[in-house]
Amino acid sequence: MGKALDEVRIGEYTSADLDYGALSRVDLVLLRALTEQNRLHVHPLRTGWRIQNRSTVGVLVLERIRLVLVPKIAFGEDRLIEWLAYAVDTAVPHPPTPRAWQIGPLGVPDLVAAALVAECRKLLRRGLRRDYVACDSVTPVLRGRLDIAAQVGRRYGQIDRLHVRTFERDSATWENQVCASALAQAVRFAEDPAVVLDAVETLREFPAPLPAGEAIRVLRRARHNRLDMHYRSAHAWARAILDGGGITDLFTDAGLPAGSLLLNMNTLWERVVRRLADTAAGGLTVPAANEVVRVVGDLRTRPPFPPDALVALPGLRGWLPVDAKYKAYATKSVAADDVHQLLTYAAGYGDPAQAHAVIVHPAPNGATSRTLRVIGPRGRLGTIDLVGIHTGEPPSDVAVAQMAACFTRIGMQGTA
Repeated sequence: MGKALDEVRIGEYTSADLDYGALSRVDLVLLRALTEQNRLHVHPLRTGWRIQNRSTVGVLVLERIRLVLVPKIAFGEDRLIEWLAYAVDTAVPHPPTPRAWQIGPLGVPDLVAAALVAECRKLLRRGLRRDYVACDSVTPVLRGRLDIAAQVGRRYGQIDRLHVRTFERDSATWENQVCASALAQAVRFAEDPAVVLDAVETLREFPAPLPAGEAIRVLRRARHNRLDMHYRSAHAWARAILDGGGITDLFTDAGLPAGSLLLNMNTLWERVVRRLADTAAGGLTVPAANEVVRVVGDLRTRPPFPPDALVALPGLRGWLPVDAKYKAYATKSVAADDVHQLLTYAAGYGDPAQAHAVIVHPAPNGATSRTLRVIGPRGRLGTIDLVGIHTGEPPSDVAVAQMAACFTRIGMQGTA
C-alpha cells in the first residue's frame, strides 16, 4: 500500500494556500481544466499556489495531496446524501444502516460506493432478474437452432457434436451486468476497507460484468419498464461511479483520477427545486421552441433564457417562473443581477401586468419566506417571492407543502 496522501480540506467559496511542491505538473493540468469549467480556481502566489473552491463538493485525489471539498452553505455533512438521493429520485437508506451513509473522513466517493452496495443488496434479497439470453453451445443433440456456419466451418459437417444457438433463462442481463461493472469499479474506487469488502462480497453474487465503457453506453440509453423499475436506484448510483457522475450535468465530467468524485452543488439544487416544484404543482410546463425568451440581432447567437421550472397556476395568465439559487439568501440580500434575471423571466413567461416570479434557496437553519416588490417611477414592475427550503433536515412533505402554499398564494393574487 502506498504512502497516505496529505489531506487538505476546503469549504464552499473558501480557499487554501499550498506550497509549490504540493502540486505536480499533472495536478496543475487537471486543476486548470477544472478552472475552465468554473469548478475550482488555481492561482500562482509568490510562495506557492492558492486553490479557490466555488460550489463544488467531493474529493479530488492528486499526486501528492487529497483535496476534500466539504459542504458549507446549505447542507450538513450528515444530510448531503439524503438530498442527493432526493435530487436523483432514488431511495434513501433504511434506518438500520445509517452509519455507512454518513460523510466521514473519506468523503463522497466512499459514500456513493456504499449507496451502490446497499441498493445492489436490496436487489439480491429480492432476487436478480432473469431473462432469456442467447447462448451458443456445442451439444450431442439438437436444441434450439443449428448454427450452420459454425457446423460447416468448425466441424466440417460432422454431426457427432452440434453447434446450436438457444435461449436460456439467465441472470446475465444488462440490468445485472451494469451493476456488476459498477461494483467492480467500486472495489478500486473506495478507500474505506469495510466498503471495499462489502463491494467484493456483493459482486460475487452478480454475473460477469460488462466492460466499463460498454456499461456506460448501455446505461445512457437504458429505459426502465415495469419489469425492471426496481433497478432504477441501483443504476443511478452505478452511473455516478462508472461515468464520473453519470447523471447529466450533476457531477463533473469523467476523466478524474481514481478515488475522485466532484459534485456540482448548483446543479444539485436545481434538481431539488425542479422536483419540489413538480410535486407541489402537479406537473411542470415545458414551453414550445418559439415560446422562450431569447436575444436576437447580436454579434453571436445566444441561447434562450429558460428558468429552472415553469408552473401553470389557475387564475394566473401565462406561466409562473421558478428559479433555483444556491445562495445564502436566508441571511443575505438578493443580488441585483438575480432581481434583473427574475424580472426578465416574469415579463417573458408570465403576464406583464402581473409579473410574478419565485426564487427558491436553501435555508439550513429553518424555512423562510419573504416577498420583494420592485417599484419604478410609473409603479410596480414585478413581485419576487423568496422561498427558503429547510435543508438542515432530510427532504420531506413539509418542503413540498411550503412550495404548494406559495403557489396557492400567488394563484389567489392572480385571481384577485
